[in-house]
Formats: sequence, C-alpha cells, structure tokens
Amino acid sequence: MSPAIAVTGASGRIGGRIARRLSTAGLTPRLLGRDPKRLPLIEGSALAPPAAYGDGEAMRRACDGARTLFLVSAREAPDRVSDHRTAVDAAVAAGVERIVYVSFLGAAPDATFTFARDHWHTEEHIRASGARHTFLRDSFYLSSLAQMAGADGVIRGPAGAGRVSAVAHDDIADAAVAVLLSDEHDGRTHDLTGPAALTLAEAAAELSRFAGREIVYQPETRDEAYASRAGYGAPSWELAGWVTSYEAVATGEMSAVSDAVPRLTGRPATSFGDFLRGAPEAYAHLLP
Repeated sequence: MSPAIAVTGASGRIGGRIARRLSTAGLTPRLLGRDPKRLPLIEGSALAPPAAYGDGEAMRRACDGARTLFLVSAREAPDRVSDHRTAVDAAVAAGVERIVYVSFLGAAPDATFTFARDHWHTEEHIRASGARHTFLRDSFYLSSLAQMAGADGVIRGPAGAGRVSAVAHDDIADAAVAVLLSDEHDGRTHDLTGPAALTLAEAAAELSRFAGREIVYQPETRDEAYASRAGYGAPSWELAGWVTSYEAVATGEMSAVSDAVPRLTGRPATSFGDFLRGAPEAYAHLLP
C-alpha cells in the first residue's frame, strides 16, 4: 500500500469527512480503524489492516508506507493517553514523518476540563517524537451544544454565565484538509472555533427558535451536576469529564474565538443558527 496520508477514525464524524474530502481532491487516503467493516466505502481510498491505538504492532503495520498521519483522538478512557503514545510511537517507527492531531481548545496540564488534559499530554508526546506536527485544537462541537438540552427542554450544568465558541464538524474537516494538503503548518497550533462564543442561555434561545418551544438553561452547582448525572451509572472519571466540561465554560476556557477556520478555508465559520438550519436532526429530540 502506498497512500501518503493515513486517516484514523474514518468511521467517525471527523475522520470520515477528512477521508471523503481527500478522495475528492484526487488523493488516495488510507483508512485506519479497529474494525474494517465499520469503515466507509470511499471510492479511491485504501483500507489499512485493522489496528487499535493501543496495539503498537498493528498500528505499525497499518501505518507502514504512509508519510502523514491524521490522528483523531481515541474515545475517552482512563488509558487514552497511553494508547495515544503507543499509536504515535508505532507510526513514527513505521516511517510516518508528519502527524496532524485533533486536540482540544485550551489543552493544558491543569485544564479544568479533565479530558483536555489528555490532549495536552498527547501533544507533548508528539512534540517529543521528532515527527513534524500540527495540532488542531477544536472547541466543543455545535452538534454537542444542541444535544446538551434534554428532551424536557432544559440544559443543565455548572457553566454559569460562561461562553463557548462551539464549532461545526464540517469546519473542522475543511480546515484539516487545508492543513494536510500544505507543508506550511509544521509546528503550528490552530484553534478551531465558531464565529462567536455563546452562553448556554443564548444557545437555549437559539434552540427555542428552531424547535418551536421554550428551551432554557438551568445553572447547577458542582454537587447538583454530579447528582443529576448519577443515575447514568457512569464511572467516576467519565462523570468528572461531563461535569468539568461545563465548568470549563464557566471559567472562560472555552470562550476564545479564533480566525483559523476562515483563514484556512476561505469562508466564514458556521454559526449555531446556520448549523441548526442545516441539521434539523440535531434538535429533533426537542421538537414538540
């Protein structure tokens, strides 16, 4: 196999978009995944041997011959950073020269959002690997912002009056492809955000306009947030991730608005209203 760009997460909402855009551009992306049966059928693409991030030998085989790796972060898990490190080391051992990693806005070792810390540790490992690299730090997804509202029409969480500059999957994909098709982004970090930062009350008002019913934001304390989510039976690390995602909004860590999307794509970033207008399925659970 000879495709120069290996794409992880091709069965997901980011990796799949990237693979399709690369194929449309005339490239032959190599699609990586744990289960080849779940990978999309994209004309002109190539399927790598199955590989999980934590399986170094399988990742090395899957990346063999590729020169660039588009690395989508693994699903949240206690050992996610370890799996990322294994995947990066295997890719470099296979001859990958450049890694474009989908990180997270405000990634830092002391980030309020616990999962954002994973991204910082992964970035540090990629820096130390010797590979050329670019980090795409995306904000929360606009689709996730819509899903924050429950079927009862209430967004609950300890976000206070903080703001979040949520971004569309399509904007991330277009920006990422611009990076992948250029050699001008080595060593750079791009914050990928929407065109504005909204409070959750403002997001609820926008959802109300499209859903045709009142959607409201109900602030919670930390204790209330843990209590309202206790019934899901999620492990403690996952609950902490859910709650601290709202707390990161409250602290202002999710409020930055970047010009990276228009600068990389040549068009404006998608607003929450425009996203909802084009994706009614995102708020279908709220329709009366």
